Order: sequence, then structure tokens, then C-alpha cells
Amino acid sequence: MSDQLLGDRRKALEESFFAKQNAALLEKMRAESEAVSAKEALAKISGIDDDEILKKLAELGIQADAWAAVSLVPLVEVAWADGKVDDSERQAVLSAAEAHGIDADHPSHALLENWLDQRQDSRLLEVWEAFIVGLCTALRPAEREVLKSQVMDRARNVAEAAGGFLGLGNKTSATEQAVLTRLAKAFGD
Repeated sequence: MSDQLLGDRRKALEESFFAKQNAALLEKMRAESEAVSAKEALAKISGIDDDEILKKLAELGIQADAWAAVSLVPLVEVAWADGKVDDSERQAVLSAAEAHGIDADHPSHALLENWLDQRQDSRLLEVWEAFIVGLCTALRPAEREVLKSQVMDRARNVAEAAGGFLGLGNKTSATEQAVLTRLAKAFGD
């Protein structure tokens, strides 16, 4: 009888052990799947294609929707640099947003439209700068440069959208260049 009792307890112990081990493996698989999903969502919304940066952003808990709003701030700030958003700048911002998955159905699109219609308080740019400064401390120099390049390229495209006078001359105004310089400084320049 005692052999049966010990056998039953051993079996229960083994089943418990394997159930816990299976649960741990399932949890690990779920976490890995969520990490991949987070990276894929960030890649789509941010336009970032560097796997290490995407992994770091996901590890830091930065979600795609939050990134979508944050990534639009530089574009909007450049568009407003001269005190108004003209049609070509507006289109450049909306096109950049759409290219990264922020179409009319995306929750961040309404926010973007609002930012293009009404100039935001300067604190918006200050919050963006603080976010980027903090993010850059968590990135390696090479990762920071890739991120900076992608953000600045999109911002420059908006600055150049209006072109010079009748499309001639310098495509970026002095006020737009000042905003671009300020954006770059957030990355440690």
C-alpha cells in the first residue's frame, strides 16, 4: 500500500513539475510572440528597419501607437516653422504619416490633423525632445545615428515641400532650418 501511495505522490509531483514547466514554456512563447508583434508594429509605424533599434524600443515598452504620435511631432514642427502650414507641407506630412501606416482610420490621424490645423504649445516639442534625449541614452551610438537619420530625413522632406520662391532657390527657409537644427540637437548633436 505504501508503495502505491509513494507511486501516486511521485506521479502527482511529476505531473505538477511538467505542468509548471509547460506553463513556463507557454509563457515564454507568448512573450516572444508579443515581442515580435511589438517589433513588427513599431517597424510599420516608425519606418525604422533596423532590427536592433526595433528590439530596443520594444524592450523599453514603447508601443506603436505612442510612437506614431511621437514620430509626427518633428514633421508638424517643421511644417509650422514659418507660422503657417501650407498645402504642400500639409500633404508632405500626411503622406509621410500614411507611408508609415497612419492613414485616415488610424487613431493618430485625427491627432495629426488637429496638430496641422492648430499650432500646438511649444511644450509639445519640449516633450518630444525630452523623449528623444531619454531614448538616446538607451541606444548605442550606431542605433542613435540610424534613428536620427530616419527622423531627420522625414523632417527635411517636409521642410523642402514648400520649396523656395516659385520652387526656385533654397528649398528650406531659415526658420525651418532652425527647427531642423533643434531637432538634430535632441539626438546629441
